[in-house]
Amino acid sequence: MSRILPLLSLPGLLLCGCAANPPTSPPAEDNSGVPSMQLTSPAFANDGVLPKKFTADGPNVSPPLEWSGAPATTKSFALICDDPDAPRETWVHWVLFNIPANVHDLPEGVPQEKVVLGSAKQGTNSFREIGYNGPSPPKGPPHRYVFKIYALEVLLDLKERATMGQLEAAMMGHILTKGKLTGKYGR
Repeated sequence: MSRILPLLSLPGLLLCGCAANPPTSPPAEDNSGVPSMQLTSPAFANDGVLPKKFTADGPNVSPPLEWSGAPATTKSFALICDDPDAPRETWVHWVLFNIPANVHDLPEGVPQEKVVLGSAKQGTNSFREIGYNGPSPPKGPPHRYVFKIYALEVLLDLKERATMGQLEAAMMGHILTKGKLTGKYGR
């Protein structure tokens, strides 16, 4: 009996040892396994209503965005805004990449030019234009407009006018962290 008792208390000792040094929490992750960063806007809350100003029913300017939580090894950021609720396929509203690593916000009304912020390039949206084009949903329930920011370990070798698909392919294997912000708009 005396030989069995020490063996029975060994698991208890191991559990006590684990409790003395609890593991640290990893960064929050989404279901892709990539750590997340925070993306916000002073113009609307996550899952809140996207103000008319940022839609085709208003001046149709891009909303101001701010992000944090990117690692120090970030070389550039990329941004995509799309509507996953569009009737036929995901509708792309904005493609922007090679945002300098020292930039952590976008002002309201980023111009619809090929190159902005010094070196950031704008891609082609589903309207076949460069830059931001805001929501213009059909009548019915509100659609979700998902703004996604990616911290990348590289500058991307893509030309302006790249599509969302081309950007996603170029980013593959280079995403350090990402974040998202959703605005809703309906007619």
